[in-house]
This record gives sequence, C-alpha cells and structure tokens, in this order.
Amino acid sequence: MTQTVATVSAVGTPDLVQAPDMSLAVAELMLAEVKARASAKGLRLAAAVVDRGGNLVAAMRMDHAQLGASSLALDKAVTAVSFGMPTAAWTESSAPGGSDWGLAHTLGGRAIVFPGGVPVFAGTHLVGGLGVSGAASETDAACAALAVQGGGLDVDAGETA
Repeated sequence: MTQTVATVSAVGTPDLVQAPDMSLAVAELMLAEVKARASAKGLRLAAAVVDRGGNLVAAMRMDHAQLGASSLALDKAVTAVSFGMPTAAWTESSAPGGSDWGLAHTLGGRAIVFPGGVPVFAGTHLVGGLGVSGAASETDAACAALAVQGGGLDVDAGETA
C-alpha cells in the first residue's frame, strides 16, 4: 500500500496547489462578447462559463434562443474544461468505430462531442470553459473562441517559460 503525505511549509501549513481560476468579472466579459458577436450576426445564442472545477460561474440565454441551448452550452463548457480541449476535438474520433467511441457517455452523460465548447487558458493555466449553443455547431465554436480571445485569454495553453 502506498501512502501519500502532504508536505508542510516552513510556517507549518500544508503546501496546497494554488492556481488561477475563473472569476465572475471575466465570465461576464466573455458572455458579453458572445452576445455582441451573436447580435451582430442576427443569432440568438445561449452561453455558459464554468470554473476549472466545472462549476457554473455565469450563464445567459438571449431572447428567443432555443430552449435546449442553455443546457447544451453548460455541458459544452464542462466537457471543454474536463478534458482541456475544445469539444470539436472528438467529432470524428467519437463516431461509431472511432478510437473514442462511447466518449459521449462519460461525465455522467454530459460529455459533448461536437463543436461549441472551448477551454479557457490564462497562459499555461486551465482556468475554465466556455460553451456556446443555438446556431450551427461550427458557428457556436467560432463564437466561443472569439469571445475567449476578446476576454484577453486563450483557448489553448501558452508556452512555458
């Protein structure tokens, strides 16, 4: 049996992992970006932002957006942060006979294997996920990626120094 023991710092407290996480202010900024981009194209979308633990930070559903778009947006965000990759990464590999066949049944059945969810990185740190739904999935994904970049963050990990 292997036993793991936390190390203790010089002041007598456990050394805990500390990393950046999603804030409400950043989540709201990304949602505003989604809304602005959707409005400019005449789209009605829903979007959700989760923190690095997959917990909802903020969400919105534009007037007259599809009712199912909200839950899909949340699941896309959870999937993206859970795997640290855009949901589009599994479109082909999760098809019947693909190497990731069955992936859609993971995360308690919440995993989304089509475009529209993107991870959110601050440098090399995965800080959350953004899911967008309500248009064609490729449009959802493009809107999500542009909203993350508009918020000053990235959809992939930056280089380490």
